[in-house]
Amino acid sequence: MKASDYIVKFLEAEGIEYVFGYQGGMITHLVDSLSKSGKVRFVQCYHEQSAAFAAEGYARATGKFGVCITTSGPGATNTTTSIGNAYFDSIPVLYITGQVNSFEYKYDSPIRQKGFQETDIVSVVKPITKYAALCDDVKRLAPELRKAVSIMTGGRKGPVVIDLPMNVQRADFEFEDMPPSQMESAEQSTCDVSAAIDALCSAKRPLVLCGGGLSDKRVNAAAQKFLAESNLPYAVSLMGKGLVDERNQRCAGMIGSYGNRCANMVLAEADVVLALGSRLDLRQTGNRKSALLKDKLFIRVDIDSCELKESQLPRQLALNMDVAGFCNAVESLEADVSPSAEWLSRIAELKATYSQEQDIVRHVKNRLPYTAVGFCAENAADDALFVADIGQNQMWAAQMVRCGRKQGFFTSGGMAPMGYAIPAAAGAAFADRSRQVICFCGDGGMHMSVQSLMLISQYALPVSVIVFNNYALGMITQFQSLYFDGNMAGTVRSGGYLVPSMKDIAAAYGLPYHRVSSVTELTPQMLTGPRLVELDLGEERTTVVPKLEFDHDLNNMTPPF
Repeated sequence: MKASDYIVKFLEAEGIEYVFGYQGGMITHLVDSLSKSGKVRFVQCYHEQSAAFAAEGYARATGKFGVCITTSGPGATNTTTSIGNAYFDSIPVLYITGQVNSFEYKYDSPIRQKGFQETDIVSVVKPITKYAALCDDVKRLAPELRKAVSIMTGGRKGPVVIDLPMNVQRADFEFEDMPPSQMESAEQSTCDVSAAIDALCSAKRPLVLCGGGLSDKRVNAAAQKFLAESNLPYAVSLMGKGLVDERNQRCAGMIGSYGNRCANMVLAEADVVLALGSRLDLRQTGNRKSALLKDKLFIRVDIDSCELKESQLPRQLALNMDVAGFCNAVESLEADVSPSAEWLSRIAELKATYSQEQDIVRHVKNRLPYTAVGFCAENAADDALFVADIGQNQMWAAQMVRCGRKQGFFTSGGMAPMGYAIPAAAGAAFADRSRQVICFCGDGGMHMSVQSLMLISQYALPVSVIVFNNYALGMITQFQSLYFDGNMAGTVRSGGYLVPSMKDIAAAYGLPYHRVSSVTELTPQMLTGPRLVELDLGEERTTVVPKLEFDHDLNNMTPPF
């Protein structure tokens, strides 16, 4: 069997339906084989970075792993931002990069390059992958694929790269079925689970922090059951949004530097915080931890032992284990970890007094982005998926969208690349053509991913792209106002930043277009794609409120309430 045909058979057996990529010379054999498959479809994207983000969206929406293929040289290097994104946000994606023929490859030669478009992509991406290897022998192809998938989906998930020379792709070989490699297992903690349960039982003000580690379907089911049976109040991190029911009265909201004020205040007042799959970085806690850590115990359940070891929390009970395993242990011990009525009442008081809506009324002049997100959230389908780009649009969406149990929320947390949302939304839409996908992005992110609009139009994907057009790189202008005396270099018209005609762009890509400048002009129909909606915010400065400034306590956000 031809090696490229074997790869397709392998993907078919794994249940993969779509492979995203960009056709190129060193990947032609694989694309040719994909085109002949009746089960796996190759989606020709219009930029390798966008293809990789689409594969991530597909992976997150399906619970499977995503697949992205590109040619050698610039095709491979164009995926590095997306590979880093998948690595930091723990998304399983298999990247197959074409490589020059092995007899053209320089290996350890001191010359810079031997083959045309040759690049040592494995060395480039090793720091941002779980596994990366050059497969230059067809005999190793089957075991390398099995190994890569096993590593990618085991333990803390993440991307893998197989670099495949062209002569290996076209080689004929008698492949045998290979058993899957042993899955990675999390290193088990020496901490006794009962100690954590005892701490929860004795806590006066317990709080569960739900992080991105709940994205796995099996883990999520166990966590949902734990939250329901324990009746514990909870908050979400940015990556935890859409993984639990945020409309439940016990949900305090989203914590963090751009979190909801009420959620940060609840976190500050809690005496025991159970963090499930959340790494508690500075964007969640702020750099100044005095108030946050005073008389507070963090119980951290995480599958990644390195995250637990790097913690700067002085009072931490670290459990290096699967979140589902922890939740099941609590259930098996029949522990009563239910909170007091007084604590639940206090949380309700904080939510009512310091709500996001109150912050907007008090501190926001240009309220259109917030009211528009509110309209989208209120009129979205019960199982809608929200996808947010990077910048102010991301935080408006994260602060205002409270996902119901069947809804979802995708964004980038660790890498935070502008241009993420449109291709990721497209990839997610391929996973389920009947699901409403509402994509939020700014004019800046639109610039970086405009080519992905063709996917939405070409395949009639149910994606409504809402472009928040404030004619500026709004998040940076807010930063420039605080720290650079309002010098808007590179972020507004006077600083050299321009915005193209969204109407003309929509027409060029064959998408229905709407321009609205008031929330009253929005209609529920505009939330169903394929279409592009330009939300014209004008050139009046826009802000995200509240915001945690550097060297402030988490419960002391700006502006003061």
